[in-house]
Amino acid sequence: MRRFPFLLAVLVLWPLAPAAQETDLFAVRKNFGLFAELYQTLAGEYVDPVDAERLMRTGISAMIESLDPYTFFYDEAVTSEGRLRESGDVGGAGLAVAQRGGALVVTGLEENGPAERQGVRVGDRIVRLAGRDASGLDDAAARDLLRGEPGSALELEAEREGEGGSLRFVLVRAEADQRDVSAATFVADGVGYIRLEQFLYESAAQVRAGIDSLRAGGELNALVLDLRGNPGGLLEQSVEIVGLFTPRETPVVSTRGRSSGTVRGYATRDEPLAPDLPLAVLIDGRSASASEIVAGALQDHDRAVIVGETSFGKGLVQVVRPMPYGTALKVTVSRYYTPSGRSIQSVDYRQGETASGVDEAARQTFTTARGRTVRSGGGVDPDEAVGLGEESDLEQALVRSAAFLRFANRYRAENATLPRGFAIDDRLLADFRRFAESDGLDYRTEAEREADVLAQAIQDAGYDASGEIAALRRAVEREKGRDFERHAPRLRARLRQEILSRYLDQANLAETLLEGDPVLDRALEVLADDARYRRILGG
Repeated sequence: MRRFPFLLAVLVLWPLAPAAQETDLFAVRKNFGLFAELYQTLAGEYVDPVDAERLMRTGISAMIESLDPYTFFYDEAVTSEGRLRESGDVGGAGLAVAQRGGALVVTGLEENGPAERQGVRVGDRIVRLAGRDASGLDDAAARDLLRGEPGSALELEAEREGEGGSLRFVLVRAEADQRDVSAATFVADGVGYIRLEQFLYESAAQVRAGIDSLRAGGELNALVLDLRGNPGGLLEQSVEIVGLFTPRETPVVSTRGRSSGTVRGYATRDEPLAPDLPLAVLIDGRSASASEIVAGALQDHDRAVIVGETSFGKGLVQVVRPMPYGTALKVTVSRYYTPSGRSIQSVDYRQGETASGVDEAARQTFTTARGRTVRSGGGVDPDEAVGLGEESDLEQALVRSAAFLRFANRYRAENATLPRGFAIDDRLLADFRRFAESDGLDYRTEAEREADVLAQAIQDAGYDASGEIAALRRAVEREKGRDFERHAPRLRARLRQEILSRYLDQANLAETLLEGDPVLDRALEVLADDARYRRILGG
């Protein structure tokens, strides 16, 4: 074991408990010894030379992948970059990029960032990046090239729809001005709106500042807090944000680990900023983790009306543990529970088993402070359900082929300015459909996949139902032809956002997208009707 000091150190530091963990400890010691001996034998005796580090990393990856998707091993390069980012010694070019339809394209711009100031546009296709051919770069490699020391130069060559030749830019990297609160404005008389993008170190302070600025700008009678698309972040910030609206020492969340000694409760610590302000919180299927802590706590205390779609359902807590040689391990250490006692984890991860969603019948019921019924598992359910539905197979295919992006580029090339009263009307949606289909749009639906399964089952049983199966396939194909009409609301919304992003900066785009937003409109309806608001909250 002398050759494996790291494994020995883990054994020494393993948390001991008199009886409960005795069996586990024996299994750990046994399998550490087995793993060490196996690794030593393979590295030293395999017929061909073995890359010892690669062999170990393969074993580490296999162990990690047998757990949940949030447990992750970071190598030296990733942890070094993380330290640079924390120290502020890494800058960016102010743009987001991604592979779309076989090309690296600009998908977002930081407002007044280096790229926007130099004239880079959303939808530009990057040909060369930092002297390298961009066609073979995946998203991660491209992001690495975008980063560098603040003040350093980055050369970028791009193509743009409607313009001949390529465009060359020299961008000077700068520290990103990351704003967790991307919008703080009035959306109706006396109704404020704050959009929170993530939960980082200054999130609660920025939400507080947003409320203060709204109060300074007019009479604030109600507030909408938008957490849609917010993937979460720091648990402590979620507690502080709940504390802006609830009394001091209000329970917010508890975490429970593997042993009884790892139970911890979190409560608000300060006097609230807006304890009586009518409040609506917007969530969707991408609202996760800290977003769900906020929504779940405010719902359990009957402090806010939750509007939108059921949240993502991430009720697991991770911590980052430093490992030898500059590496690190992000590991799930506990589950969190809302004040009513419910877990909102939507997927059950068990080692060695396929991850499975929570069975609706298995969802337990709990009660809020005023006796309303809420359920565990499956995320936070809204009090007022409204949304555009789930992404269809058609929409996914259009995204994969970059149809939205390329059509928006063409539209921008043909229209120098955004037409007055711009909307995705039937004519424009039909034009988009022709554009996508002329480019060879091809996708398979869930119904087609299920028909294949049924056909195979019938064939395996030795039954002759070829005529019926053929008729079923024709019916499915006929219905598939109506997918554009069936999913028109989501397609219109996505296409509208893509086209608007070619004309508006981030601030104006966010404000414009709120117009006609069905989730926001529902929240405004509820906040405008005091009796309805109180009735929903059980008052």
